[in-house]
Amino acid sequence: MKDKFYKYIENLQNTITAKLEEVDGGAKFKEDLWQRKEGGGGRTRVIENGAVFEKGGVNISKVFGELPEALRKQFKVKEGNFFACGLSLVLHPKNPFVPTVHANWRYFEMYDDAGNIVTQWFGGGQDLTPYYLFDEDAIHFHTVCKSACDKHNLEFYPKFKKVCDEYFWNAHRNEARGIGGLFFDYLKETEEFSVEDRYNFVTEVGNSFLESYVPIVEKRKEIQFTKENKDWQEVRRGRYVEFNLVHDRGTLFGLKTNGRIESILMSLPPIVQWKYNHQAEENSEEERLIKILENPKEWVS
Repeated sequence: MKDKFYKYIENLQNTITAKLEEVDGGAKFKEDLWQRKEGGGGRTRVIENGAVFEKGGVNISKVFGELPEALRKQFKVKEGNFFACGLSLVLHPKNPFVPTVHANWRYFEMYDDAGNIVTQWFGGGQDLTPYYLFDEDAIHFHTVCKSACDKHNLEFYPKFKKVCDEYFWNAHRNEARGIGGLFFDYLKETEEFSVEDRYNFVTEVGNSFLESYVPIVEKRKEIQFTKENKDWQEVRRGRYVEFNLVHDRGTLFGLKTNGRIESILMSLPPIVQWKYNHQAEENSEEERLIKILENPKEWVS
């Protein structure tokens, strides 16, 4: 399964980066291959200063070897070897009316002393972080997410949408990072859903990504914006940074497994503002967004 899934994310990375270069129309992804001394490595692709994308990355990696001490404590085991691979992407558009997007799909195995798999699971999801909220865009994104889920289990979308709302929550701010999407972790084999079933579900979600995001970008990328709009985007980007550095398990996993720091922190936007006690103007579009983020909304039924 690990070889099958890694081959899938290699192909998915190619598909996504090719489409995003077409959408941008100017900048190209720069590729960086790297190795991890303990075992494994990755293929990082980053786009910067494009016509549409100010910064973004679509990265794949596979790491393996002895389970680091921090993860042994997390998994409550004394020792063991592991394998993990995944694709992770974040796109920060230039235009404040185009939302930031994040997605990842990953696979994990852990082994006993004899090399037998003792646990394996899939994880991943995709979520949207707008700076100006267009309800129709939120509905579109969630509709695509729901459609991908419904092909496999009608319980998946409401379950994983709720998990997403709970996970991407800036507890220290008491607000969501964005308007959510899907998030799932530790998807293990059950009597009802085999490992192959889980693979089919996760790849269904991965294959739906471009459909969920690109139409939104195309619709909003030409909207004229002011310096005030850009300032607001950069203030809100600060909240994005706060989540990634304080709460995100993927960032922490990369740091604890001695991952490549440039690839791990690729998700951070290029320009950010932190303004003391910044408040949105009353009855503004900015305030409307904040109110939605304080109480996650059901976008599709």
